[in-house]
Amino acid sequence: MPRPVFPHAGHAALRRHRLHLPGHVYLVTATTIGRQPFFKEFAPACRAARCHLDPDVYRESRLLAWVLMPDHGHWLVQVGDGDHLASIMNRIKSATARAYNGDAGRTGALWARAYHERLLRGESDVRAAARYLVANPVRAGWVKRVGDYPFWDAVWIADRIPKAL
Repeated sequence: MPRPVFPHAGHAALRRHRLHLPGHVYLVTATTIGRQPFFKEFAPACRAARCHLDPDVYRESRLLAWVLMPDHGHWLVQVGDGDHLASIMNRIKSATARAYNGDAGRTGALWARAYHERLLRGESDVRAAARYLVANPVRAGWVKRVGDYPFWDAVWIADRIPKAL
């Protein structure tokens, strides 16, 4: 008799065995539910982007770079002692959903449950991932130059966050 197939059962199985090492850097990608472009408009994207400035979201971990696209986000996170990547992602997703939902008059999740992460092994990998991450809006055709897209930041760039946020 064939075993029953449960939707997304593989995602839960993968999450159970994740090991995240303090001090290591991960490139993380998450999509919105159904790839809905919640952050296509400037004001909702601003509300979500402000969450990346909140130290309570990252606690003892460190956000090295991020970009918020209309239907997904990328984060470069260095996991801190006593923290776990799954907890960090839960805080990011919760904070941005609360910010968006509060002004949009909606409730519920914005982000798909699963996310993808990749361990980066050296400084050259971290820098390459940061360049990839911040160039995402250019590759997607949203802007011609990285500096023209307002919803990203990297620790290597001083005073990058626009004052409007």
